Amino acid sequence: MSQRVVYFNGNIVPEHQARVSIFDSALMFGDMAFEMTRTFNGVAFRLRDHLERLFGSLRLLEIECGLTIEEMEQVTLKTLEANKPTEVAEMDWQIMHNVSRGPLGLYKSAVPNEMRPTISINCWPLITHMGSFAPNYESGVKLIIPTQQAIPAHLVDPKAKTRSRMHYQMAQLQAARNGQGSWPVLLDPDGYLAEGTGWNIFLVSDGELLTPEPRNILQGVSRKVTIELARDAGINVKEINLGRYEALQADEIFCTATTYSLVHASTFEGQTIGDGNSGPVFQQLMRMWKKLATVDFVQQAEMYSDGLTAWEDAQN
Repeated sequence: MSQRVVYFNGNIVPEHQARVSIFDSALMFGDMAFEMTRTFNGVAFRLRDHLERLFGSLRLLEIECGLTIEEMEQVTLKTLEANKPTEVAEMDWQIMHNVSRGPLGLYKSAVPNEMRPTISINCWPLITHMGSFAPNYESGVKLIIPTQQAIPAHLVDPKAKTRSRMHYQMAQLQAARNGQGSWPVLLDPDGYLAEGTGWNIFLVSDGELLTPEPRNILQGVSRKVTIELARDAGINVKEINLGRYEALQADEIFCTATTYSLVHASTFEGQTIGDGNSGPVFQQLMRMWKKLATVDFVQQAEMYSDGLTAWEDAQN
């Protein structure tokens, strides 16, 4: 059994003991804000940015979690340090925050001691995420547009990161039917590119870096970092409306997210982007990302891939 531990409602408990009530608002409504951060060389990357977005999401959901952002940061780092001895020193980690309103008042007689916000922080070895992801760095990913659209901001503001994500799941199911590991890019209600199912999209055209304007997207931390690095490199960045046409005319397309940082797209809607390989702007940004992270996360992912089966066997 795993020796990992979880911060759960004020206590550090064994991972297998962290359980959420069946009457929790997260289960009833998807009424939960969350964040996912990762470490590089054991150090949480842009943790404060993730926590600021978490507290922004909580404010929108009108959930008072009972912790200040400073306290949340302290218990996050404490939980990470408590988990590090359970793995080899070279292991990097996913850090996940989940905060819900807690059990619904209607059911308080069933859970009288749990009528408070539910807060959990768990750490998971990134070998499972990145070991299986590693081949994508070489091959690139295949992007398609599913029939499922993004939820417009006037209904549910996508800038808040919540567990109400059924539209993502539907898009993934639709992409899966397309086969070949396709990744879905959702359109907003006006027919413009919005975002993927947990990642942001960038186009490169005539040396400029283009990305959807932020009105109908989750403004990813990795998206923010990529824009900062591009501007540092003197690359012109535009946040604008982009459609199928612009994507198919692009010289390069790539995606950004917390776990893998960035990965290039080889095709869009079945058509090859460039020659299908990563382009010069992507390669420049990849070098800058690795320098900022202080680790070659592509090489790390390949190492994780080699050791994934043995690691999974050891968990049983």
